[in-house]
Amino acid sequence: MGAQTNYAEYTRKMLTLVERGVDFEVDARFIDVLVPRRARILDIGCGIGNAVAALRSRGHQAFGIDPTPELFLAATALHDASWFRQINAGALFDPKLSEAGLPERFDVVLASGNVPEFLTETELQIVFDFARQRLTNFGSLVIGTSSAAPHGTAYLDELAQSHGLHVQQRFSDWHLNPFTPESPWSVSVYTVKNLRGPFEAPDGIFVLPA
Repeated sequence: MGAQTNYAEYTRKMLTLVERGVDFEVDARFIDVLVPRRARILDIGCGIGNAVAALRSRGHQAFGIDPTPELFLAATALHDASWFRQINAGALFDPKLSEAGLPERFDVVLASGNVPEFLTETELQIVFDFARQRLTNFGSLVIGTSSAAPHGTAYLDELAQSHGLHVQQRFSDWHLNPFTPESPWSVSVYTVKNLRGPFEAPDGIFVLPA
């Protein structure tokens, strides 16, 4: 991990915020719009598991990984323990993941809540390598983080370019507000083919004749 954090204190803080009704499912709603039904989703640095649980409630095959014992225990206490694995981002290619029932490929790889700042440069390289190799043809790597942080948008864009990924979209929050150079927060959608879709399942679009 990159940043130094008291994870016991951080876990207590997150649980308190959940009890107060803070919206920790906003990233899950964002992802739900991006993907087809029953999508395969991996949440890297899943914390106490809010996004994974919210995506599961919407019918997706979502899994979360987090190396921190305190957060992992909280996630498995709050939600179905089978959705979570206690590993770090550096072990994404570990065969034990697929042996433990996780999909070989994903429609979305998610890293939200400033996760890049808690990863080493090597771990971030592995995350982008994993996305390049394991995303489906129209899959996305979605990262929500502070724009000007050391592992912010400029650094992430360089990593993306070096791994053959494209910045397909970028917003200033999970509510699709436009991103500007002054935006303190960023939600970046990286893709392999610089496009998403088309989805195979019907999605409510009915094109009228010209």
